[in-house]
Order: sequence, then C-alpha cells, then structure tokens
Amino acid sequence: MEAFFSSGRVADLILLVLAVEAALLLAWRRRTGHGPSPRAVLALVLPGVALVIALRFALTGAWWGWIALVLLAAFAAHLFDLATRWRG
Repeated sequence: MEAFFSSGRVADLILLVLAVEAALLLAWRRRTGHGPSPRAVLALVLPGVALVIALRFALTGAWWGWIALVLLAAFAAHLFDLATRWRG
C-alpha cells in the first residue's frame, strides 16, 4: 500500500474517478436533457483535477515550483467554478 501512495498511483486512480464522474454527468444530460451543462461539469471537476495533480507531484517528489504552479491553476479553476455558478 505504501508503494501505491508513494508512486502517485493513488492520484491516478482519483483522476480516473473524476473523469468517470464527468463522463457520467455529461451522458446523463445528453440522455435526459437535465443536469449540468458541459461548461458547468468542466467548472466542477477542474479544480479537483488540479489539486489531485498537485498531490501527485507532492507524493512523487516533484520540484516545489511545479506544485505551486498547479495549486495556482487549481485556484484559477475554482474562481472559474464560482463565476459559472454565480451567473447561474
């Protein structure tokens, strides 16, 4: 289990789950006409994706600058999500 975490594979698994979640939400909307728009789905998952990438970098010993850059991207994605929700 230690190798699963230290190799960053746990982050890969989380990214896969996020991708499946986004695909299911988009499929639900296409099938029923209800649910979040593609833009809303992107806004929903993008901050999480960026945070998980930062986690992967941290677990695998990447340079701190890459981690900081991806965390900044997560913040920008979060602001995009807020703006999307604020507009309705």
